[in-house]
Amino acid sequence: MISSARSRLGEALFHRVAGPDGERHRERIHGREGPRWFPPGSPIAEVHGDASMFVGGMRALLLQTLHPAAMRAVSEHSGYRGDMWGRLHRTSRFLAVTTFGHEEDAQQAVDVVRSIHERVRGEMPDGTPYAASDPHLLRWVQVAEADSFLRAHTVYGRAPLDQDGRDTYVAQSALVAERLGATDVPHSEADLRDALADYRPELHGTPEAREAVRHLLLTPPLPLPARAPYGVLAAAAVGLMPAWTRPHLRLPWLPLAERTVVRGLGAAATGTIRWAMTPPPPRRADATP
Repeated sequence: MISSARSRLGEALFHRVAGPDGERHRERIHGREGPRWFPPGSPIAEVHGDASMFVGGMRALLLQTLHPAAMRAVSEHSGYRGDMWGRLHRTSRFLAVTTFGHEEDAQQAVDVVRSIHERVRGEMPDGTPYAASDPHLLRWVQVAEADSFLRAHTVYGRAPLDQDGRDTYVAQSALVAERLGATDVPHSEADLRDALADYRPELHGTPEAREAVRHLLLTPPLPLPARAPYGVLAAAAVGLMPAWTRPHLRLPWLPLAERTVVRGLGAAATGTIRWAMTPPPPRRADATP
């Protein structure tokens, strides 16, 4: 009975994140033989394959909204308001194929994203042009994602990485960002902290950013029974946001509760997800039914 419940929950989570055709893509990503960009068990595989990504992904979205040009590009060219899950499916598939897939499939995924970026252009309210292919904006997306994924894995991961592992993770994720067109990408955890500090003068909350945050945190397209677990993951993501970001996005800052209650609930939630999405060990032939 427990095994059946675990299987049902795991499949439900997988289809929510990967989409209705997720099974087909999973078979292609993991089943095709041949060279990969990263070896199995490497830091990038450990981080991107862990349940902590549920928290890290949400934290990355929150952090990315703070760059006005990046947020305007998302607001004007992304269907996040009406197609939140479709965007999640595409993002999770890109991370999966570039981390775990055959090198040809990984490069094809990068080429597709680069072609999309070339068409995402517009103007800021003051008339300044922006382009999704701008290496500086691509660097910001990489900094926000790498910092968020690594931070979430350090707090909620099954087996947090040591310093060498964290530095290797940043360097490995930089390879994908550079193939997407980013330049001057950090290759160590220290470089990552410095890069985040470099962007501070450019970051601030905008009406578009606060709308996106409200949509992400308060109105997810989920049935009522799923709202409470989602709220726990959202609280865990907010709890990992730097204190200086909170006023910009009108997020609460409750340091004591975040270090105790929120982290406890977040650990329980990611632990449950990890349990559900890990295949149970094969049953012994002589086991009692």
